[in-house]
Amino acid sequence: MTAALQAANVTRQHADAFQEKMIRIALTERTTAAAVGQRRTPISEAELNSWFAFQGQPLVPHGITEPRIVILGQGKVSGEAIVDVDAIAKKRATGNMLDPWSYLGGKVPVAVRGILHTRDGIGRFEVETAEVSGVPVPKTILQELVAYYSRTPEHPKGVNLDDPFDLPAGIRSIEVGEGQAIVVQ
Repeated sequence: MTAALQAANVTRQHADAFQEKMIRIALTERTTAAAVGQRRTPISEAELNSWFAFQGQPLVPHGITEPRIVILGQGKVSGEAIVDVDAIAKKRATGNMLDPWSYLGGKVPVAVRGILHTRDGIGRFEVETAEVSGVPVPKTILQELVAYYSRTPEHPKGVNLDDPFDLPAGIRSIEVGEGQAIVVQ
């Protein structure tokens, strides 16, 4: 029943609304110091997840499907997706019974929960929990997945979860409330 209710919130109209908001955010240039922080754009959980479902897949790395975000409030967010872990597991598995990569393979659900900290145009994600197929895993496993799927020619090692990152488009902060986030420029 929960899946059906969540699916009901995923609509093309929500996806289009998110896309329009992202265009407005991207077009907003930094203005004088007096105007900084005056533009506030709310984004709902339904809009974000609808965008992933209808328009975002070309931007999601190959091997990751069905991404879904839950905006929990007080800075907390969770995300889940189906992730193909075969490529990493085959490289990393030692065959040792205590090696978690020895047990991972195929397309599995990966879930992460944490706190999004943003301030003065800089963001940082603090991981609280990570699970693969419903089993808690150490942050090191999550880090390897993130690094693998975020590699680019400019960043061959991918993203490090502990590194702060610049917020794009003159975004100063993101206020994470329950069910929505507000982008502040």
